[in-house]
Amino acid sequence: MKAVVFLGDSKLELREYPDPVPGPDEVVIRMKASGMCGSDLHHLNGPHRTAAELVIEGHEPCGVVEIVGEAVRPTEARVGDRVMVHHYDGCRTCQYCRSGWTQYCPNARIVYGGLDGDGGHADFMKVPAHTLIKLPDSLSFKTGAAISCGTGTAFAAIKRVQLSADDTVAVFGQGPVGLSVTLLAKAFGARVIAVDVEPSRLEMATRFGADHVVDSREQDPVAAIRELTRNGEGADKSIECSAIDAVREQAVQAVRPWGTACMVGVFGRIDLDSEELIQLRKTVVGSLTFSKNQQEDCARFVAERGLDVESLFTNEFRLAEAEKAYDLFDQRKIGKGVFLFD
Repeated sequence: MKAVVFLGDSKLELREYPDPVPGPDEVVIRMKASGMCGSDLHHLNGPHRTAAELVIEGHEPCGVVEIVGEAVRPTEARVGDRVMVHHYDGCRTCQYCRSGWTQYCPNARIVYGGLDGDGGHADFMKVPAHTLIKLPDSLSFKTGAAISCGTGTAFAAIKRVQLSADDTVAVFGQGPVGLSVTLLAKAFGARVIAVDVEPSRLEMATRFGADHVVDSREQDPVAAIRELTRNGEGADKSIECSAIDAVREQAVQAVRPWGTACMVGVFGRIDLDSEELIQLRKTVVGSLTFSKNQQEDCARFVAERGLDVESLFTNEFRLAEAEKAYDLFDQRKIGKGVFLFD
């Protein structure tokens, strides 16, 4: 099979690997869609990787079960099942693994597609059967790929702040995760203020249902959000998806007293005036991806409401185009890309 590996130093290769063979509790998935994620660029542009450090990339996998291991129960997986992957494994016995939050396993965590386990940028992907989540029949494989990381992450962040229909939420950053927050928050019934510096992304946010958009190159986003909210106090909730230090601070400043700000963008620092937390009684939380149960809940939510998650993808590629795809992605010349397979 063909597969994409990142070598570090902004280089990648398309390599030939033997087709995987499942162990007793594993399955092999024939890939149908594998999304490109912004966090991929941290691996692509990171330090040079030795041969021992190379893994197949892609942590937004979706496809069809091709082979099942001899110990896999029919309730877990059958050949032909349309599936997403919760892209983590762990010891399977700690409290985090048992509750579906496998990414917090302190004993034996594996992250498929970029860190220590082979991912979905390949013709086939081998994973433990327990990581699979059935893809509702009404959802495309591309939608399943989006839910497997970016859209699922957005859903978990919305749950983290306990968003309700009478809330106004400010969404900072309208990349794939932020746009997913905008789309899902509207489906939750909330009033959405979308913030970004790119007119094209703000245009997409409007199409995805944002009630107001704020171009933070043209105006102070905190002041703009306060103008749009009751008594000029600020939004009830904010969700920060840009991973920019200054924007994190704005996301906290933009919520009202007793409001909640959720940090989703990874890496970097957050610097706050203590008044925000003490005198103004604001709450700041973080949210890392999603549990296995939340991934399933997100897929059901999207299917039942007929949400157009597939529109998040602006470009489609074949594996043979991986170098071109990531070059365009790294230069921000495309939005969200996806690799498609026959």
